[in-house]
Amino acid sequence: MSFLTSEDTSRRASFSLRGRNPDVLTCIANLSSDEVFTPPDFANRMLDALAEAWAADNEGANIWADKKIKFLDPFTKSGVFLREITSRLTEGLEKEIPELEERVNHILTKQVYGIGITKLTSLLARRSLYCSKHANGEHSIVKGFDNDSGNIWFERTQHTWDGNKCVFCGAGKTVLDRGDERETHAYAFIHTNNIKARLAELFGETMQFDVIIGNPPYQLEMDSSGQNVAPIYNKFVEQAKALEPRYLSMVIPSRWMAGGKSTGALGQFREVMLNDSRLSALVDYPVSSEVFPGVEVKGGICYFLWSASHKGPASVSMIRGETTFGPTKRSLNEFDVFIRDPRAVDILKKVLAYSEESFSELVSPRDPYGPALGSKFKEFRESPSVGDIRLFMNQGQKRISVWVDSKKATKNRHLIDVWKVFVPEAASDGGQRIPSIVLGKPIVAGPPSVCTLTYLVLGPFSSQQEAASAQSYYATKFFRFLVSLRKITQHATQSVYTFVPKQKWSKRWSDEELYKKYKLTHEEVDYIEAVIRPMEVNDE
Repeated sequence: MSFLTSEDTSRRASFSLRGRNPDVLTCIANLSSDEVFTPPDFANRMLDALAEAWAADNEGANIWADKKIKFLDPFTKSGVFLREITSRLTEGLEKEIPELEERVNHILTKQVYGIGITKLTSLLARRSLYCSKHANGEHSIVKGFDNDSGNIWFERTQHTWDGNKCVFCGAGKTVLDRGDERETHAYAFIHTNNIKARLAELFGETMQFDVIIGNPPYQLEMDSSGQNVAPIYNKFVEQAKALEPRYLSMVIPSRWMAGGKSTGALGQFREVMLNDSRLSALVDYPVSSEVFPGVEVKGGICYFLWSASHKGPASVSMIRGETTFGPTKRSLNEFDVFIRDPRAVDILKKVLAYSEESFSELVSPRDPYGPALGSKFKEFRESPSVGDIRLFMNQGQKRISVWVDSKKATKNRHLIDVWKVFVPEAASDGGQRIPSIVLGKPIVAGPPSVCTLTYLVLGPFSSQQEAASAQSYYATKFFRFLVSLRKITQHATQSVYTFVPKQKWSKRWSDEELYKKYKLTHEEVDYIEAVIRPMEVNDE
């Protein structure tokens, strides 16, 4: 396999290893679903987009023919971005630096830089780029280094603990305070308050990178439960912007578009991204396995291109299977979340034009009746005792109705002796498969009753008839379509119901009535019908 991977490898035989097919970087296993290797063809799509933007902004200039441009992958794993950049520069600089060895030495010592995320990936990246895990080794194709690392830096970094959390990345001490024998996952790029000074330390001089590009780690565990994880890819984006590059392009999970709490780190990141006029292009893949075969990233994957000189709408594309929607010029901040499918925007605008109250006002927060009634609650009874009330819960994959002491409910006691609808807090897969069910089946529950935190509560309603009316509305494709615009992962928290308008609870609702009420066109109806699965419900 030639480290340059271009069509004219015969002209570069002295810098290639022959007979390796297919490309080894298409065959290596991912570290995890949070540290994912980027396939070479996908890296090249991002580099193509970068080159097009550079040419558009620089009177048609070829970025690969400029020997002064500096590139950084600050979280390199396989080295694929650096390798493909080097391939393009080797071809593009042929006229300016005709002698191949001189050209390669210039590119690898003056233009292409990386920071490994682990010791293993730093060795792999050097092997991909220099054809040797030692930059100054006898098999290295570059002769300008006097150290093993070359321009791909890695040293073990430690977390900075404040109590049980790292002050830089928020990682849990109980999970990642591991000693010397295991990786710390304290990524150097985000473990500093002054990234410019830190890079000067790493590379021995003040660095100004024109292009920062790569695929950062996605999340870290906050404690030993395995359930409490927090995104960190947003920290890499923010740190890269602090370096003031001319262009920035990253592969990140799409869940920033609508996921996370609005007041949390991801919500703050979303607000910044949607209001950043320098975001020039956004390419969204709702099905992550179409980008990373065999890897499921809830909510999908996207990459963006950020240009320091860009002002205005972004060019947005959504790709699902063989179908591409876009690119279309869009203002990203029309709503507080990003509506990833452009066909949905006009429908949503029609609904919001009625200025009706939001259905989310009828939806309880997570953990509706208090922490005692957790998803693994076991203190229930098959038959009632004095003071017991009905409890709805899941046992394995089965829904059951049992009995529990009413004192176990410590929150929202006003939602005990009323009619309501219980709905699953987690359901579906965030649109990975189309048509999607979006939400789990509802349960109409009479007084007195409660549920475990497996469910949220819709209500209160004044009668069984009102609760049944709300249940029928919930089951419509119209209702679940509006939820899907905000539900980008499997979790259906209170906020995903924000776009759904309230109705009057005097009758059973149907899609036909709702389509007519909001004056949807035949094309819009066909679109909703195609992407949302039907739901059959029964009163329970």
